[in-house]
Amino acid sequence: MIENKELRAMARTQLKGHWLRPILACLIYAVIVFILSWIPCVGPIITILIAGPLMIGLVTFTLKFCRAEDPNVEVVLSGFKNAINCAGLYLWYMLWTLLWSLLLIIPGIVKAYGYMMSFYIYADNPDMGIRKAFDLSKKISYGYRGKLFLLTLSFIGWAILATIPFCLGYIWLMPYMQITFTNFYQELKKESIKNGVCTAEEF
Repeated sequence: MIENKELRAMARTQLKGHWLRPILACLIYAVIVFILSWIPCVGPIITILIAGPLMIGLVTFTLKFCRAEDPNVEVVLSGFKNAINCAGLYLWYMLWTLLWSLLLIIPGIVKAYGYMMSFYIYADNPDMGIRKAFDLSKKISYGYRGKLFLLTLSFIGWAILATIPFCLGYIWLMPYMQITFTNFYQELKKESIKNGVCTAEEF
């Protein structure tokens, strides 16, 4: 599998001259989730229900973008076509991550990274069951969770710089990170099929 720095370089190449729509897609997700989270009392509940479809929509957008399919920004809302399953996937991810974190922080982090690819797998296969998406995510990410964790850490410097001034840098950082993680998924998928970890039909 290619190095993390190559994944980031690939993302920059893909975004060069094409920043606008990825920026808008990420802003739609971030702004809606942020506003809903501030609704008194019911905000967190509504956020969980809405964040799932929005997350799947955003991942669907980035997958299409990385595959040069020229997606429209409206794709971010495509998760609402299957809102119940998307919300269920998001809730399942949050629940299992929380339960493992209650035991120990480190196992919680490990499990979170093991489940992370389930959003990409489900976006690629909307008819797939939630449990199967989780199982396949654990399967293909085994042995690569540390690499994914280090990829996340590699953005810390950028995240600090993005806060100056007034966090405006996040407008560019969010799509940069999203495209990079999408490239990670696509490389991981190819690597898993090549090494016989899973078959192309499972995706």
